[in-house]
Amino acid sequence: MRSRWRTASLAAGWPFPSDWASDAVDAVCAAVVADRDLAEPLAELGAARAEAGVGLAGTLQDLAALHAVASGAHDGLVSADPDAVPTALVRTTALGWADVIARLSVGREVEDPLTGLTTAGYLRTRLHEVYREARAEGRSASEDYALLTISLESPADGYPRMMAMVLLADVLRTAFDAGETVSLVRSATAAVLAKRTPQLSARCLHARCMIEHRLAADPALHSCREVRIRQEPLPADHNAACDLLASLQTRE
Repeated sequence: MRSRWRTASLAAGWPFPSDWASDAVDAVCAAVVADRDLAEPLAELGAARAEAGVGLAGTLQDLAALHAVASGAHDGLVSADPDAVPTALVRTTALGWADVIARLSVGREVEDPLTGLTTAGYLRTRLHEVYREARAEGRSASEDYALLTISLESPADGYPRMMAMVLLADVLRTAFDAGETVSLVRSATAAVLAKRTPQLSARCLHARCMIEHRLAADPALHSCREVRIRQEPLPADHNAACDLLASLQTRE
């Protein structure tokens, strides 16, 4: 069954012969041979194909090859026709594929939908640009740039902290509006990649005062009023900077 499916899929144009096999393929074959329900195995197959970078058209063509083998004669070549596959099978496989693509797309978004701050992934890209610039100029990144973290030091969770971070984000966009990168690195921590200037300390103090003032104005956010701003030393190279960013995302 597995071998005939692979042969039919390759004949139909499967572009990755060495990557066709997977645990999801084995699960589908087992379900077909045992005449079990295919909903869950096909959803897993769609998800596995998406994880491997296979497009929806290729995934459904592979499904058509399976359907042709499972429902056709057991000798000779079969023709993989996507239009002949029952709608229920197409839908199940496509939904499994789409769930993974949706998750991956969220991971690639540039802005956090709640706060409007850029994502940690975007900050990682900006750090790469900063390190490339520094290397081209024969300098270290830490000579010209500073990485600031702004955290809510509060046990509060849920709605109060969520709204507090929305206010904090709005203040940071106002206080650091001269080309700085302002990103959300975890649920209660933002980061600012800023150039070192004589005014940087004063700008940090101004941002803290603005945040505390905005939080104090809402009684529901009093548990979130403690704000910590600190400067993280930039490491010597971009890989180490990525490790630093990863540690910020998990820091308590």
